[in-house]
Amino acid sequence: MNFLGIDLGWKTGASGLCCLNWQNNQLQLLNLERRESIADILSWVDTFAPQKNPAIIAVDAPTLIPNATGMRLPDKLTHKYFHRYHAACYPANLGRPFAQRTVEFGLSLETKGFAHAATIEPQKLGRYQIEVFPHPAIVNLFGLERILKYKKGKLAERRSELIKLRHYILNYLPTFQPKLNLPELPEIPLTGLAMKNIEDQLDSLICAYVGAYWWYWGIERNLVLGDNSTGYIVIPNSLHNPLKLT
Repeated sequence: MNFLGIDLGWKTGASGLCCLNWQNNQLQLLNLERRESIADILSWVDTFAPQKNPAIIAVDAPTLIPNATGMRLPDKLTHKYFHRYHAACYPANLGRPFAQRTVEFGLSLETKGFAHAATIEPQKLGRYQIEVFPHPAIVNLFGLERILKYKKGKLAERRSELIKLRHYILNYLPTFQPKLNLPELPEIPLTGLAMKNIEDQLDSLICAYVGAYWWYWGIERNLVLGDNSTGYIVIPNSLHNPLKLT
């Protein structure tokens, strides 16, 4: 079973890509890279999740957008439950400039047999896709009081936050279940463009791990904000202070 994480470029630009493989009761990193075009991303999907092979694709992008205006239910729920961590997401509707690209990407995955999995039977093999959001996932997985702010701000501050994320991935995910056997990761570079490259890749790794966590535990240790009709986001629940949705 492979777990593919895609930090999709919502409008244009490169997307971070990660593939983790489940074997011998642990996850191994198979691939970590970036690609520019949607066609190249879908070709990458075919490489690491060939036809009929079981896999989950976890995408950081709104691939289900039923509402013409306003905010989706899952977007509203991130504000309700994660605003205090600075982890609320951008609103998505069909009028936004990214909507056609992200929705069509989800539809392309459906044509390859990846069904939306807002519900799942843990550890059942299949071909699934889910929407994920790295910021609240990072907060809950690593027990943080706020997001790691590596997206905006001064270069030195962003680099410091990205170094923290690299540290958490290397030191925490190998201790979780499912275990990620990850002996090393690229160092965080000093220049902005090179740092953005690594940022996208680490985000995609978080996406892939969230996909594996959802498959392994299902609703027992995960939150699902929304459903297939409203759009949804899968987020690992906190091990330290589990959240109950109301």
